[in-house]
Amino acid sequence: MLTVDAPAVTSQNNTQIGQILIVEDEELIRETIALTLREEGYEVLTAADGRRGLDIVHTISQSNSENRPPLDLIILDLMLPFVNGLDFCRVIRREGCGTPILMLSAKGSEMDRVVGLEVGADDYLTKPFGMRELVARCRALLRRQRIGVSPATSLKFREIVLYPNECRVIVREVEANLSPKEFRILELFMNHPRRVWSREQLLEKIWGIDFIGDSKTVDVHIRWLREKIELDPSHPEYLLTVRGFGYRFG
Repeated sequence: MLTVDAPAVTSQNNTQIGQILIVEDEELIRETIALTLREEGYEVLTAADGRRGLDIVHTISQSNSENRPPLDLIILDLMLPFVNGLDFCRVIRREGCGTPILMLSAKGSEMDRVVGLEVGADDYLTKPFGMRELVARCRALLRRQRIGVSPATSLKFREIVLYPNECRVIVREVEANLSPKEFRILELFMNHPRRVWSREQLLEKIWGIDFIGDSKTVDVHIRWLREKIELDPSHPEYLLTVRGFGYRFG
């Protein structure tokens, strides 16, 4: 299920540059990924099933100890014992965990990728894969996570207030329950009101340049977001379609 290629380029400075959790039931794949990432300088935790993986996430999120750094990335297999990858994503996203997730699966159809991304995964890698590609995707996810932190305390547009550092959105004085992708789309729009974004630009900004899929994913997320922020989603006031170009906010 794994392609053995030349070793990934090792970091010149082998200091800890992030903590990664690998949740994978196939021991060979799990240990190979762990070894590769440790050689890159990452601190690596592993779990052989979804239930154990959730226990690790919960333990870290509930700990205030300075000796326990937060998770920077989760590498998650789709087919897992006890709690599968899709349910794992649903649980931690519902609990407000925004840690990037790279999903691994032997299922490579477009629908499988779309479902994985829509339940909260940030990227999707189909087995078999090479270690160089996996390391590159991990770096890209970590880079986007660190660059994507907004310095603004809050963003306000009419009856919508978004708090970037708290990952909260208030719509007409009621807190909206947005998924991580919906939150990032709205944050991008509110940082650039009235700017028109094409579907391709939104895919690159929110899903990243390595995303494998089509623009229908954007349309689905825009529809879901409208259902949560618009009084009448079929006649939106905030998220407007600009026919032939894409979408704009306001």
